[in-house]
Amino acid sequence: MAASDKPSDESLYPIAVLIDELKNEDIQLRLNSIKKLSTIALALGEERTRSELIPFLTETIYDEDEVLLALAEQLGQFTNLVGGPAYAMSLIPPLESLATVEETVVRDKAVESLKMVASQHSVADLQTHFIPTLNTLTFGDWFTSRTSACALFTVCYPRVSPAIKAELRNNFRQLCQDETPMVRRAAASKLGEFAKVVEVEYLKSDLIPMFVQLAQDDQDSVRLLAVEACVSIAQLLQQEDVEQLVMPTLRQCVNDSSWRVRYMVADKFCDLQKAVGPDITRTDLVTAFQSLLKDTEAEVRSAAASKVKEFCANLDKTNQVQIIMTSILPYVKELVSDPNQHVKSALASVIMGLSPILGVYNTVEHLLPLFLIQLKDECPDVRLNIISNLDCVNDVIGIQQLSQSLLPAIVELAEDSKWRVRLAIIEYMPALAGQLGQEFFDQKLRKLCMDWLSDHVYAIREAATLNTKKLVDQFGSSWAENTIIPSVLVMARDKNYLHRMTCLFCINVLAEACGVEMTTKLLLPTVLLLATDGVANVRFNVAKTLQKISPYLEATAIETQVKPALEQLNVDPDVDVKHFASEAIAGIAGRFHIKCKSNEYKMEN
Repeated sequence: MAASDKPSDESLYPIAVLIDELKNEDIQLRLNSIKKLSTIALALGEERTRSELIPFLTETIYDEDEVLLALAEQLGQFTNLVGGPAYAMSLIPPLESLATVEETVVRDKAVESLKMVASQHSVADLQTHFIPTLNTLTFGDWFTSRTSACALFTVCYPRVSPAIKAELRNNFRQLCQDETPMVRRAAASKLGEFAKVVEVEYLKSDLIPMFVQLAQDDQDSVRLLAVEACVSIAQLLQQEDVEQLVMPTLRQCVNDSSWRVRYMVADKFCDLQKAVGPDITRTDLVTAFQSLLKDTEAEVRSAAASKVKEFCANLDKTNQVQIIMTSILPYVKELVSDPNQHVKSALASVIMGLSPILGVYNTVEHLLPLFLIQLKDECPDVRLNIISNLDCVNDVIGIQQLSQSLLPAIVELAEDSKWRVRLAIIEYMPALAGQLGQEFFDQKLRKLCMDWLSDHVYAIREAATLNTKKLVDQFGSSWAENTIIPSVLVMARDKNYLHRMTCLFCINVLAEACGVEMTTKLLLPTVLLLATDGVANVRFNVAKTLQKISPYLEATAIETQVKPALEQLNVDPDVDVKHFASEAIAGIAGRFHIKCKSNEYKMEN
């Protein structure tokens, strides 16, 4: 750095300024000063940053949590500012102090920064500087330091000597046996990570006993975290070792007295399934899954129900269908009528995914009756989840079977009292129309689509408007001219002004799908008719519509019909009508000006 770039006559100026700012009562000023640390460090240079700035920060860590959080984050990126990896150890003291504060988010950020700094240490520096810090945290008087220590074993274990590795394993064991539940929770949450870096022989001899002990802890908040460790440990062992060392504890967790532990097992069940492999899944996990599906607590049943599809899909293909039909489906049938709506909703979101696995016959014979029950369930979320996944069934059994068995229920739901259910039907309608074909759609569902345009809920009318365009894209403009457009245009004479506005909204989206000729001849006259409507909201939407559809109108119609209508609206007594008419005039004029310039260029070339 050039001398002219240095920030002051006084060599201690940056530190002095920082001291003043950190003593200021304004927390935002203190926070801003912390965020400028990298700039101050650059001004001081590497040596003074190590000898002055870092010690100052270490001695003055007594601020608000928000400021401490910012400091912990900054220090993790300071390695280059103190002279590179060779001097990274100078960052450990302030981060060690931050790792012991009471606020969890500050400790977590300090630990994250400590891990970043440790990864940049050489092996010698790691053993000389970082390991003593880890030991200090591990045996600290306050539980906060010991909880922070739990996360730091993983970053240093692979790079230290065998003697220190043995010491680290022993220290981690001490944390797993700590008298404070918060420390044991932290150890349980990091056991899986630690297992991934420990040699297999020590995983079996040292960490498995820790896992078993944590899974039997008297605090359920500790036991449930041991379930996550179970996944990581099982992935690292051979099948016979999993059966011998892990499964007894997992079976115990499935039947734990605390529903929170059982919930965690259900939530992680498919991860466990992948970790233990197909053989143990068949012999042990199927029975365990049954137990979770019929658990006394609704939260556990809900978590298990949400895993039905994934669990069944991951079963060994050799006897997948047999296991589902004999061991899973009977429990699924019971859950369809579960007294808890969250359980039924969770099941409804995944049950249709069984169709591709079970095939046509089993879907028709066993699953369709369940779908019909769920389509008529009193809980709207259950109906919604079934409707949203109809394509899974259609791909398996075909539209003819679907229309005969489920379509009557779908039609009934189109008039459901819950508007979100009606909305789900609308959103699925274009896909259903494509599957049913034009003729079948016209017979069974077209009237529904038109009725939605007059729904009393705006969100339904809006969705139905977009639905008309998607249907025209599906079946073509000729179909639209004979079916959709007449039904839309008749709404222009409806007594309810909201329905007249819906007519305009439909024209907005239909113009692009119908093209210039149809928009000019069929849609424009209706828009111009509404330009004299008695309701100002309708008139200013006419102005917006004329601007919107102008790209799809013939030029002569713009000059002879659109512009005169907009000029009339531009002198309307209503200020909003005049505003939107003026915008439309300017927008159309600008577009045609650009178009004319483009045409002139083409003629010249």
